[in-house]
Amino acid sequence: MSRGNSNGTTSDGGVTVNVTLSPNAVLPGFARRPEVTTEESCRGFSRCGWAATAAWAFAREDAGRAAFAFKAGLAMLLASLLVLIGEPFTVFGTNIIWSILTVGIMLEYTVGATFNRGFNRGVGTMVAGVVAVAVIWISLRCGSVAEPYVIGLSIFLVGAATSFVKQLPTLAPYEYGFRVILFTYCLIVVSAYRVREPITAALYRLYAIAIGAVLALLVNVLIFPAWAGEQLHRELVASFAAVADSLHDCMRSYLTGDETAVDGGVPDDEPAIEKCRATLNASARIDSLASSARWEPPHGRFRSFSFPWSHYARVGAVLRHCAYEVVAMHGCLHSKIQAPDGVRQAFRAEIEDAAAQAAELVRVLGGDVDGMTRSSAERLSLLKSVHGSAYGLQLALELNSHLLVSAGSLVEEAKNGGGLERSCSRLHESTRRQRLSWPSREADELEETEAGGGCAAMMMRTRALESTAALSLATFASLLLEFVARLDHLVDAVDELSKLAKFREEGDPI
Repeated sequence: MSRGNSNGTTSDGGVTVNVTLSPNAVLPGFARRPEVTTEESCRGFSRCGWAATAAWAFAREDAGRAAFAFKAGLAMLLASLLVLIGEPFTVFGTNIIWSILTVGIMLEYTVGATFNRGFNRGVGTMVAGVVAVAVIWISLRCGSVAEPYVIGLSIFLVGAATSFVKQLPTLAPYEYGFRVILFTYCLIVVSAYRVREPITAALYRLYAIAIGAVLALLVNVLIFPAWAGEQLHRELVASFAAVADSLHDCMRSYLTGDETAVDGGVPDDEPAIEKCRATLNASARIDSLASSARWEPPHGRFRSFSFPWSHYARVGAVLRHCAYEVVAMHGCLHSKIQAPDGVRQAFRAEIEDAAAQAAELVRVLGGDVDGMTRSSAERLSLLKSVHGSAYGLQLALELNSHLLVSAGSLVEEAKNGGGLERSCSRLHESTRRQRLSWPSREADELEETEAGGGCAAMMMRTRALESTAALSLATFASLLLEFVARLDHLVDAVDELSKLAKFREEGDPI
């Protein structure tokens, strides 16, 4: 076709047609690239921005996360330099790669966890190395024909033995060590089978593993160290504050009659009770931190090699039993059966006093653990006050028990000549005024019964329901008394911890 001018016509009168095809037009369907629209591109950018924002918020929540990422990258870089630099690679050869694997396996978030894993890694590697060298020496003496059979049998025996022993409950904490024995032994023996000097190669691999372990420990200890003991200490103190705040907020919501908290609804924001639930869910983390802290050297305020970290876990366990009662009391706020306002106000002073004294004692115990002090006199005084408040609540429940079982009073009044119509009117107004969420349609049924003339029977049924609702306060009070009873065990646990950890007496110089 001849070339056309700017008007699309050729000099000889012909017409040119310019056709531009996209790459997808000449490709089969399975090979075509999806075309990205402007809207999809903007959506992709928005998702990237949301991911970046979430990552930034996650890093700001705990600065140790970014520090750990930096340490991990630095440790891997230092281990990789052993391969990239000529001298170490000339000495160890490809065996130096084992140092990189060791750094990646050993490095943990806390120093204690790294020492724990390093111990398992070191012992497991030494055992695997000694056994591997012994088996290699025996296989060489058996000749080239029997050598692979000896190695194969030894792999079977080592794999079976380590997999069985690591299931024993007493050796469960060292499960990783047995796994290290298994895979290190297999790798050394199998890879050394094709090497001319297998014993020398096995020793070089052990040296490379030791270099990687030392690198991981030095980086984790010297650069932004994250101590498991410090984290355990902070989490336990935060748990004390969470339980005390949750108890106080629960008592306040129950007595003030917060409609969003009491009448069957669940508030959107309950930070105190959520922290209390977090305390209940932190048992595995507390035990893990206590196990890791035992491997850490003296640091900061913890200057003893035999610091009682296991008793931190015991105090946390006792505190969680107290938190169970607080969560149960919080469940009373969302119960369908609620005590009338009048009954609540009758026991308001006793409930407030007992809850306030108990929350204050929990805060004092948390402050003693936080400051590592022993305020024995203040603890004893507060504990006596809590017991006195609990006794006052028990006495009030006993003396005013008629408020909790007041069924039938209006019925008796009607039978004694008080007037059925006047009793029905009083019952109707009482039912309207009181906050009875169970059953929710009681007042409507009462109106229908009045129209039908069966008010006396309905009065008896409604008063029975009122008594059931009033008994819900007894449930709340009994849970509060159970919380107070558990405080004795909490005080004993904190006192034992303070003695074993040698907390200083309050008022002594630091």
